Amino acid sequence: MDMLQLISCIHITIALLLFTQAKSSTEASKETTTGCIADERIALLALRAGLSDPSNLLSSWNGGDCCRWKGVRCSNSTGHVVELDLHSPDCRNNFGSKLVLGGIISSSLVDLHHLQHLNLSCNDFGGAQIPEFFGSLHNLEHLDLSLSYFSGMIPPHLGNLSNLRYFILDSVDSSNYIYSTDITWLSRLSSLEHLDMSSVNLGSIQNWVTVVNMLPSLKSLRLFRCQLSSSPDSILHLNLSSIETLDISGNQFRKPITPNWFWELTSLKHLAISDNEFSGPFPDEIGNMTSMVKIDLSFNNLVGMIPSNMQNLCNLEELLLAYNNIDGSIAELFQRLPRCSWNKLRSLRLPCCNLTGSLPTMLEPLRNLATLDLSINNLIGVVPLWIGDLAKLTYLNLGINSLHGVIHDGHLSGLLSLEILSLCYRNSIAIIVNSTWVPPFSLTEAILGSCILGPNFPMWLRNQNSLTYLDISNTSISDIVPDWFWITSSSVNSLHISNNRMSGFLPSTMEFMRATEMDLSSNHFTGPLPKLPTDLLYLDISENNLSGPLPVDFGALGLYSLALFGNSISGLIPSSLCKLRNLHFVDISRNNLSGSVPDCLLDTSVANVRPLSVLNLRDNSLSGEFPSFLKNCQQLVFLDLTNNQFFGGLPPWVGDKLTSLGFLRVRNNTFSGHIPVELTKLVNLQYLDLSYNTLSGSIPKSIVNFTGMMLVRNDETERQYFDRGDHYTVITKGQELFYAQEIIHMVNLDLACNNLMGDIPEEIGSLVALKNLNLSRNTLGGKIPENIGALIQVESLDLSHNGLSGEIPLSLSDLTSLSRLNLSYNNLTGRIPSGNQLQTLEDPEYIYVGNPGLCGPPLARKCWQPEPIPATREHYDDISDAVSFFQAMGSGCIMGIWVVFCTLLFKRKWRVSWFSLCDRLYDRAYVQVALTWASWTRANG
Repeated sequence: MDMLQLISCIHITIALLLFTQAKSSTEASKETTTGCIADERIALLALRAGLSDPSNLLSSWNGGDCCRWKGVRCSNSTGHVVELDLHSPDCRNNFGSKLVLGGIISSSLVDLHHLQHLNLSCNDFGGAQIPEFFGSLHNLEHLDLSLSYFSGMIPPHLGNLSNLRYFILDSVDSSNYIYSTDITWLSRLSSLEHLDMSSVNLGSIQNWVTVVNMLPSLKSLRLFRCQLSSSPDSILHLNLSSIETLDISGNQFRKPITPNWFWELTSLKHLAISDNEFSGPFPDEIGNMTSMVKIDLSFNNLVGMIPSNMQNLCNLEELLLAYNNIDGSIAELFQRLPRCSWNKLRSLRLPCCNLTGSLPTMLEPLRNLATLDLSINNLIGVVPLWIGDLAKLTYLNLGINSLHGVIHDGHLSGLLSLEILSLCYRNSIAIIVNSTWVPPFSLTEAILGSCILGPNFPMWLRNQNSLTYLDISNTSISDIVPDWFWITSSSVNSLHISNNRMSGFLPSTMEFMRATEMDLSSNHFTGPLPKLPTDLLYLDISENNLSGPLPVDFGALGLYSLALFGNSISGLIPSSLCKLRNLHFVDISRNNLSGSVPDCLLDTSVANVRPLSVLNLRDNSLSGEFPSFLKNCQQLVFLDLTNNQFFGGLPPWVGDKLTSLGFLRVRNNTFSGHIPVELTKLVNLQYLDLSYNTLSGSIPKSIVNFTGMMLVRNDETERQYFDRGDHYTVITKGQELFYAQEIIHMVNLDLACNNLMGDIPEEIGSLVALKNLNLSRNTLGGKIPENIGALIQVESLDLSHNGLSGEIPLSLSDLTSLSRLNLSYNNLTGRIPSGNQLQTLEDPEYIYVGNPGLCGPPLARKCWQPEPIPATREHYDDISDAVSFFQAMGSGCIMGIWVVFCTLLFKRKWRVSWFSLCDRLYDRAYVQVALTWASWTRANG
């Protein structure tokens, strides 16, 4: 190697060394630039320290480089933290979960001077107020605090965020009380493009439109359910030229749909004004909204057919008009849909619009339609074949109409995207397909109740493995349930197959099903009840032929409602029932259960109070004393132990512990002892049946405390307790009547067939809401209370087979609602009252039989004393006329005597003549009498 080559090699080596050094220096510099800035890392750690994190969402927040932490994003050029996204994952599905962030938001956030994006949505901050220091994050462009349980006043300091473009404060609901009484601070957010304050209470703000009009960059405004009440007809200087989306649904405007300021926003693409009580016809102004893509006018009071100028809406993709009163032909409505957007329309929701007529036959189907909801209308005729050409249709709801005819595979084979199918109730649709037909779709919901699918089990359901909701109740299926069905439905959350004639055993693998709700009632299932699905909340297998004992392990620890009535289940009630600590509703009546009710009373702590609201054990062979575990069921509303073999006394603690009790039925057992006075502490009690026991003593006078028997019930707040229950038998009007949910209106007091003695307390007259009062077949004495007529609602009154005495109170005729009365076999005396409703009662003689001291109609025995004249208006008019006559006659006599007297007093000559006449008449009469007497004496001498 020569000298030149050596020098050249040295130069190259030096150059390579310099390049390597420069490269290393550059990379080191780059790492410093893009790494975590120390002050900001400290601020983030302070933030984490104040937060609760039960699911370890912030587990990655360790190490030196905070830019690599989950939810943290730094600027590539400066290294500053510019985004903090701490929203809970899968927000909508996990709402209410405890696996979210909470705690205190540290003010260290203000040290993130370059923060542009802050998302704390879908967490739970326990009702804390929105921190005022958020107003110091001056570079913030995106702020999302939605669904995170903030409350209190919105801090006006947020008006300092002049760079804010997205502000989302969608609250949990309007009851969470994020509120604001002044939103003028919003007008300072000149860059704001998207504003969502849904469910924030703005009810006291009248100038909200004026404030919003000062946001020239606004593109989207959502004020859903904000309790707003003002909506001006127009705005003088409209400044919202950029707005494309407006959602002011769920407020309280209560005014005509037109005029309204939002009809001036002709650039709108999405308009949602549903559930505002807007009234009047569908406005013609719709035709001016030519940019409209989605319009939602649902849940208002709009009337009439949609306007014909809707033909101008050539961009229309979604039309939602649910729950208005169109009251017209479905065919005419389809004709008024814009033909220019015929193939753009994706959603058509028209439920409960009073649409009539048959579905039209269309030459060109709505090929892009994904949602078609025509439910709850008055549609007739058959389902047209063009429905089957809607290949993109995912949701089809024709339920609750008067459609009829057959749906076959020609209607269904083209529905390639169908996920939800509802044809239920009030229709007479038969789905008839070949047993080998395989659907092209995979349904998530099949709601086919009251369609005709039977008599054989529908085989096409075998391929529907994605179902989460299945309703094939009342579908005329008379078949053994195939094994594959239980496998197919194992992923179903809500399963309804009631009111068929399905038979077979319930699967032993039932515990592995995912169902939370199962209604298998009114079928012919046999065999024992297997272990229940783990997540099951509602179970109804009533009115079947199940037999054998109840399972030792129910399995479903979260079970809320259990209805097993009307089966042949035998054996003891297992103590495992006590483990179901969330039960609100239990009806195992009309079975063959025996033995005592297990004592679930583990302790008396408040934490052990059970939420049980309804317990129905009637018509079994259960025995033992009054169930003591009920001491801990302080929310119990309905208790029925009828037709069992319970014995012992009614415990006084019932009145102290079961303070919510409204219905208590222990009919036909062998309870003994006195009626506890403490029972009258149940102020909500409206139905008490203690009949056919061996109770003794007197009826407590404190019966007046039964406030529930004094108030006429017009509300149905307790109907929920009876929706899943058996029919309830009530002995009234001399017969056994059946009640379902209507029993909530029954006000009843039945103490019949016991050994009660003493008087009927006068206080019973205060129970003015009673519809049935039965005190028969006791040894009650004394008189019928005089105020019995105060029971103006009573329809059936039975006091028979006692020792009542005295007269029947006249007030009994005031019972104008009375349709059955029985006073037989007592010691009543006197005249039977008449008038009003008493004249219309059936079998009137039987009412009073066995009372030999009674008389008067309707009995043949007459009364000795004169019958009182009914005090009618005509009677009073006759008396008045007679009194007037005698008054006039007496006045005339007196006046005549005074005239004669005054004449004789002042005229002496007339007076002498008058007395001379009297003397002559006297002498003549005396002589005549004397001669007649002398002649009679001689003749008889």
